[in-house]
Amino acid sequence: MKLEELMNLPKIEQHCHLDGSLSKAFAEERLGRRVLDSELQVSEGCASLNEYLDKFVLPCGLIEDLTGLREAGYDFIRQMKQENVVYTEVRFAPLNPARESIRLDRVLESLLMGLDKGKQEFGVEYNVIVCAMRHHSEETNLGMFRAAREFLGAGVCAGDLAGAEALFPMCRFESLFREVKKLGMPFTIHAGECGNVQNIVDAVQAGAGRIGHGIAMRGNRRVQELCREKKIGIEMCPVSNLQTKAVDSPLEYPLREFLDAGLAVTVNTDNRTVSNTTLSGELEFVQKTYGITDGEILQMMRNAVDTLFAEDDVKNRLLRLYDAF
Repeated sequence: MKLEELMNLPKIEQHCHLDGSLSKAFAEERLGRRVLDSELQVSEGCASLNEYLDKFVLPCGLIEDLTGLREAGYDFIRQMKQENVVYTEVRFAPLNPARESIRLDRVLESLLMGLDKGKQEFGVEYNVIVCAMRHHSEETNLGMFRAAREFLGAGVCAGDLAGAEALFPMCRFESLFREVKKLGMPFTIHAGECGNVQNIVDAVQAGAGRIGHGIAMRGNRRVQELCREKKIGIEMCPVSNLQTKAVDSPLEYPLREFLDAGLAVTVNTDNRTVSNTTLSGELEFVQKTYGITDGEILQMMRNAVDTLFAEDDVKNRLLRLYDAF
């Protein structure tokens, strides 16, 4: 498909972080000054994950209060509308040191108010995935999940585990996610982004319905078969993964391998603003770079629907969008 056709295609975004996807216009309005692209986006020659993470300092400061969260939610949905994303599951870490004095229920309420305003104005459906952070204690993370559980089915759809995977492997969080399962909250887990395939195995065994990135199972047929048999969604973020050097070169990126293995692969942006990307641009990139066919683009959209944390009626409505293609 040409870029224009990809822009017009109804799209689903499964893996996109709020703080890494705030628009330049939003930042300028909040700060009351001109913002340089270099303050929010990595350069084309991004050399490391640390350089990538530096770009989160400014946007995280923009959503420290309830007004910022509400306006950020609206800004996020507005961006989705611009390229015909029809449904998104936005990731958000409610626990932030700058928001410690604000109750978690008010934090989530404010974000949901902004997202809902965007939905009403632009028609983009959404849900929120709340992120526990690997560097937080189990008690702190479980408290967050318990607070977010009150919003399950009312704007929150699932949980996640994010942060420094290499320093905090998945085996440390098995007890946490046993408790999350008891809460009745589905979850995805960032795993295999930093080279350890065991994190993927542990995440699947813990009950994750999806895996964020999953690159470490490249060349590992046993783990790929485990994910295929259990119908685990694999949330891939090509541009971001290449920028953070999750793989050494584009040739080593396993998108084609995973598709050929029958995995439920989806393509996502991860951090729209930090990576200077869009979902349409990601799809154009994988078609040009990895020979992904139009049929495979549509299959990945259906994969996205199948592995969403949304209600069945939402899934059925989204699936019908692709009947005409």
